[in-house]
Amino acid sequence: MDTRPVLAPGPLDDVDLADPLLHANHDLGPLWRRLRTEAPVHWQPETARGPGFWVVTGYADVVSVLSDNETFTSEQGNVLDTLLAGGDSAAGRMLAVTDGRPHKALRSALLKPFSPRSLDVVIESVRRGTRRLVEEAVERGTVDFAADVAEHIPLAAICDLLGVPVSDRQHIIDLTSSALSSADGVPTEEATWSSRNGLLLYFSELAASRREKPYDDVVSLLVSKEIDGRPLTHEEIVFNCYSIIMGGHETTRFAMIGGLRALMERPDQWEALKSGRVSTASAVEEVLRWTTPALHSGRTATQDVFLGDQFVEAGDIVTTWLASANRDERVFDRPDEFDLSRSPNKHVSFAHGPHFCLGAFLARAELTALVESLSDLVAVAEQAGPQQYVYSNFLSGLSALPVALTAERSAGRADLRQRAEHG
Repeated sequence: MDTRPVLAPGPLDDVDLADPLLHANHDLGPLWRRLRTEAPVHWQPETARGPGFWVVTGYADVVSVLSDNETFTSEQGNVLDTLLAGGDSAAGRMLAVTDGRPHKALRSALLKPFSPRSLDVVIESVRRGTRRLVEEAVERGTVDFAADVAEHIPLAAICDLLGVPVSDRQHIIDLTSSALSSADGVPTEEATWSSRNGLLLYFSELAASRREKPYDDVVSLLVSKEIDGRPLTHEEIVFNCYSIIMGGHETTRFAMIGGLRALMERPDQWEALKSGRVSTASAVEEVLRWTTPALHSGRTATQDVFLGDQFVEAGDIVTTWLASANRDERVFDRPDEFDLSRSPNKHVSFAHGPHFCLGAFLARAELTALVESLSDLVAVAEQAGPQQYVYSNFLSGLSALPVALTAERSAGRADLRQRAEHG
């Protein structure tokens, strides 16, 4: 259950969705419901943070915007802070902020290493590594699940794909954790700039080394790949490495932390998972919907267009709020209940349309490994200290979650679960 206070009712124009404190300190569920009901396409006025922008909260409108990259482009940026600052310097060179033919060509080149067949070895490593982390956490008894378990699982997988040496991974964790959010107050422009540039510098040096001596990793693929008959520039390689590490680490980490908290708070769902009454696959999808680690996805209108009953002008910033769409009562039955057996569950946690998350299969595999390990190895999980919310207007989740874990003593728990799932 969300223990944060509900935002006090007031004029919608007074709500600043760009404020990281708003998201860290309040339960915004009632606000999303109010927006979906009263103003599903709402104009947030200009503030000291930047120009005004459209706030889209209903599922159907969110899917409509994300499906149409001709009318609503990513090429000015896809994160609110970047859009408010005037645009993304990587536009047209990084997959996430590229549209049209360049986007299709670059996405096609990156699809292979993220395909299920290509990920077999990585996913097996994820399974082993995740089980080891959970076993170690159970042996210790009390851990910070965020820092001691969840932080390491997605990062290890992405670093394996990119060829980042094990010795450099703590450095990468430190940089990614502060590039889009902060654990100890509102992120400062200087801190986020420093972290982002640190990541860009790291991958610039890694790409240069791969030109000299290529390996079987994604960086080497980008170095050697041609797009539309030309090699990628050094900047394109670096920007896309940055995008992959950011997209593959933070969001999955927050889904893992939020998923465990939801299970601890709902013993009936915990028991349904452990007994096999719900499948792991179904549980993973509900964790993704429930946590929605990426709060929004931003676009810029390329032409005048009606969105709902609002007239959107060319050049307007349009933000689609995935956190609201995933609780839309017109799409999800009992949307404010955490139900591991939910079906159908067409959440938009991986966005939608041309920019659907490239790493969705890997993220699901990582969450599956964690859910299975928790179910097999943990009898009881209880919160053991105060949780801490991340400060961000883009990412949603906990930066700290102390837990006490009691070992599962039943022999053959994994076999029982597998038999239950397969009938």
